[in-house]
Amino acid sequence: MNHPTMSIRLQAELLGISRSSLYYQAKPPSEKELAIKHRIDELFTRYPFYGSRRMAVSLIREGWSISRPIVQKYMREMGLEAVYPKPRLSQPGEGHTIYPYLLKGLSIERPDQVWGVDITYIRLKHGWLYLFAILDWYSRFVVAWSLDQTLAVGFVIAAMEQALAWHTPEICNSDQGSHFTSNDFTGVLKRHNVQISMDGKGRAIDNIFTERLWRTIKYEEVYLKDYDSPREARQSLGRYIDFYNYERPHQSLDYQTPASLFLAGETPFSQEKILLSLPSFLSKFP
Repeated sequence: MNHPTMSIRLQAELLGISRSSLYYQAKPPSEKELAIKHRIDELFTRYPFYGSRRMAVSLIREGWSISRPIVQKYMREMGLEAVYPKPRLSQPGEGHTIYPYLLKGLSIERPDQVWGVDITYIRLKHGWLYLFAILDWYSRFVVAWSLDQTLAVGFVIAAMEQALAWHTPEICNSDQGSHFTSNDFTGVLKRHNVQISMDGKGRAIDNIFTERLWRTIKYEEVYLKDYDSPREARQSLGRYIDFYNYERPHQSLDYQTPASLFLAGETPFSQEKILLSLPSFLSKFP
């Protein structure tokens, strides 16, 4: 809060907080923390079944001085959780509804039959971002994506709204994380009559398509770059995702492109152009 005519003291009283807290600025992460988080990201991308215990052991073997609790803290901040069957997957928010898993035995035979959604960590030279993507499981086409500097739910909803203005899936599948169980997110899907499916116990392997997408983006784009800023990351990732969708042959698709299967005769529409239609969203980036 920063009102031009209201004193700091009065602002603090109205907010019910101490005046000193209005002057507080978050301490930026240290170079060591950034380096460790970047290494955790690399190891997790290669070994997505690593939990905090194995991650800590691997880091210590490489010479890092770090404890398992710190590794747990960093992985939680990065939104990382090991991919293996366990009693509970990503944690839903309090009061959020968990929806049933709808994909058991389902044969995916056409575009817009099933979309999968997920979030991953993207490193910067002096920080990090979070990348949200919507993937059509049949064609492997990235329908929409967005970046943000925090894990606030707004950037997820903005991308989903944009995707649904273009195409509508029959089913949208996600984990049980608080972003995807929130009423704001599920409400968007309900308004478009999209069936909601959520991974449950033992269903971690069903996110394999998105895990492959994350590995591809990181090995072919992110790890080859050293982004200085969120703007540079967004522009470079935009170019890469367009390449991924429209030009890159996919072995799993018999060397066709995702766009050739997803669009099926439609006019190609650049993902960069999709994001540029969200000026209020993009204005937050320096």
